[in-house]
Amino acid sequence: MSDIIHLLPDSVANQIAAGEVIQRPASVIKELVENAIDAEATEVHVLVTDAGKTGMQVIDNGKGMSETDARLAFERHATSKIREAADLFALRTMGFRGEALASIAAVAEVELKTRLADEELGTRLLLAGSKVESQEPVSCPKGSNFSVKNLFFNVPARRKFLKTNSTELSNILAEFERIVLVHPDVAFYLYSNDSELFNLPVMPLRQRIIAVFGKKLNQQLLSVEVDTTLVKISGYVAKPETARKKGAHQYFFVNGRYMRHPYFHRAVMDAFEHLIPAGEQISYFIYFEVDPANIDVNIHPTKTEIKFENEQAVWQILSAAVKEALGKFNAVPSIDFDTEGLPDIPVYERPRPVEPLQVHYNADYNPFKTSSYGGDRSYSRPRTEWESLYTGLEKASRMNEEVPPDAPAGAEWPPAAIPSEDSSSSLPPMMFGGGSAAVGQHWQFKGRYILTSVKSGLMLIDQHRAHVRVLFDRYMEQIRQKHGLVQGVLFPEIVQFPASEAAVLENIQEDMSAVGFELTSLGGGSYAINGVPSGIEGLNPVDLVRNMVHTALEKGCDVKEEVQSVLALTLARAAAIVYGQVLSADEMVALVDDLFACEAPNYTPDGHAVLTTIREEEIERLFAK
Repeated sequence: MSDIIHLLPDSVANQIAAGEVIQRPASVIKELVENAIDAEATEVHVLVTDAGKTGMQVIDNGKGMSETDARLAFERHATSKIREAADLFALRTMGFRGEALASIAAVAEVELKTRLADEELGTRLLLAGSKVESQEPVSCPKGSNFSVKNLFFNVPARRKFLKTNSTELSNILAEFERIVLVHPDVAFYLYSNDSELFNLPVMPLRQRIIAVFGKKLNQQLLSVEVDTTLVKISGYVAKPETARKKGAHQYFFVNGRYMRHPYFHRAVMDAFEHLIPAGEQISYFIYFEVDPANIDVNIHPTKTEIKFENEQAVWQILSAAVKEALGKFNAVPSIDFDTEGLPDIPVYERPRPVEPLQVHYNADYNPFKTSSYGGDRSYSRPRTEWESLYTGLEKASRMNEEVPPDAPAGAEWPPAAIPSEDSSSSLPPMMFGGGSAAVGQHWQFKGRYILTSVKSGLMLIDQHRAHVRVLFDRYMEQIRQKHGLVQGVLFPEIVQFPASEAAVLENIQEDMSAVGFELTSLGGGSYAINGVPSGIEGLNPVDLVRNMVHTALEKGCDVKEEVQSVLALTLARAAAIVYGQVLSADEMVALVDDLFACEAPNYTPDGHAVLTTIREEEIERLFAK
């Protein structure tokens, strides 16, 4: 039998490694910018074309590389950060495994220009598909200039799975934000298709956060600060009143590296227990400084999942630090002993004679001197509307009457009174909806369900879900026909988005306009809401627009139909009638009619049941005994 085991060529091995390290253009930006920071750069420029699909460029003023180092840097596992396994547990740099540049060169065309500070000439290196095409001296500034073009040119299957430009740009901006938030001592600049998206000079951390996410955040941040022998924690948490269901900015950093940590996330949310509604999130920017020997950053190729040696102890310290911040800034309800505004305590005075109370009464009043008894007509007792106390007893008394012999056979006796529309809204928890006992009569039960009799039994309809189904179909039709009704606002509202979310808004703005939103870009991620869809009176347009953007961002929708569905469903949920809302007879009839005019009345667009039927046989079985 012949041998079947063989070594993979370096180019193939690098492509396999690239599948883990380089997943999309954002991965390239992350690796190159982190390398620039490790090179002690104080200024980093990032330029992307067509969301990185066509080209990416990262320019820094760091140390630069020699001719030999520039060539060796693209070999797999070539690194200046570690020399032995023990160095893995003393790392304070971003990259260390030596896979990034080799992986990038394996799936793209790369040009590098780099020069050391004490050298007159630098080095220009061209690579494509892991192969060095040329290397020559060149005149260039100090530092490094990486240009990456045609990502995945030799792996068409990978390139085919890239998302739309807006989605890929949003991912690039998200990675960029994570880096700039932890390095306020470095100036960053980012350009997309020659348009400047970020201009971040060196600034304090709080100002860097505000520069990225907007000035409004400045009034929402509370400082967190604690220093122990185990860990040093600093950063900011938002005030409880800023909690939201979606779109909270939540960041953890350890030793200058972004990380995801669900366990520590629960520690922060535990400190906000009973301060924010269930299901809502709070923004936070938490920075950990620990001994590198107590963490392991080498458990994931992208180094975003980090293992702590004393997670439970750090959890308790973090939770206590956040609670202290909330208490320090009076974010936690407490007894207030401030006497400002309270009345002054009167000075003791000598007792004065107490005056007796004066009793006033009508000496001419006589209850027997009324006009009813022929007495003095100068006084009359006020009339009491006692007849209203007996309203509704007429039908009860008629229930005891015998059925007259001339009544039709099988007729209901006494005849059912048809309630008016006004009376239907005053009979909780079950309300008549009008009509007689015939098929089609509607009741509302506890402000949540509509009950109606059908041929097979009793149908229960969830009023909120039914309205969501109706509105969703209506909004989808408006998007397709692009004839949504716009209602102008008297005072335009302003909504602010960070760059990563503004890119998503640009992608869905056309569909939002089709529904009825009129948005005008003011620059810098700010938009003016000049018009909203007709029929959503009472809803906050800022929250609604922000919720639609965050939903589209979470879903990661790139197919046009899916984006439209997300927008229509989000708007339908916000505008649908709520549980507890009392409906008149006409409103119930209209809702049921609109529901059964839909193509799929049984389920909401996201698959929840709208109605169910209790068959007549089941009802009879309940009363069989």
